[in-house]
Amino acid sequence: MKITIIQTGEVPPTLRQDFGPYPAMFERMFAKAGHDFVFETVPVMAGAGLPDPAALDGIVITGSAAGVYEDHAWLEPLRAFIRGAYGASTPMLGICFGHQIMADALGGDVRKSEKGWGLGRHVYGVRERPAFMGGAPDLLAVACSHQDQVIVPPAEAQVILASEFTPNAGLAYRNGAALSFQPHPEFEDDYTLALAELRRGKAPDAVVDAAVASVSRPSDSGAVARYIGTFFEKAA
Repeated sequence: MKITIIQTGEVPPTLRQDFGPYPAMFERMFAKAGHDFVFETVPVMAGAGLPDPAALDGIVITGSAAGVYEDHAWLEPLRAFIRGAYGASTPMLGICFGHQIMADALGGDVRKSEKGWGLGRHVYGVRERPAFMGGAPDLLAVACSHQDQVIVPPAEAQVILASEFTPNAGLAYRNGAALSFQPHPEFEDDYTLALAELRRGKAPDAVVDAAVASVSRPSDSGAVARYIGTFFEKAA
């Protein structure tokens, strides 16, 4: 199965040499989870044209520093691409900004949250268990880094992960071929730590300190990666 990674952002410049680009993080995530996918990357934020979503095997939409409410030339074509993928039932995953732009394109409401920065490893309650998440525990701990949130999910979406801070943290869509998460299962612990420290001076010190401390707790990112891989295999 070929996964087309729609790259919507870059790793911050000061971290890029040590941690590489976002697409490589997803490739490592799937490999560690035991899924033998092949990949291509479309850097839409750099002006790359979007392919026909109906002709693709599977889609991943990455995180980004952009907001869905900002004025970027590539946002409207991306919304049309998402709606086309949804209509064609092409398996599609959105992470962080990808989660937000999918919700925005499909009728939800996304805004900068008045709750402020979500950083470090957050714990989410499992609200529903689609078939690809069979046997999931009641709680999943996954790294996050965001200010924006899905405030109101699209009518087509079912909330599958939630917390008090992020009530709409995971969405599974009713066509059975679209899935999105606010947190980042592709982040390794060292990147989560480096990114939290990079926010110091932007996020309150107490939030950064709590984020750094949170990484000492166990992560469920590997389990979430396996669920995602199973989602792609079942939806294909």
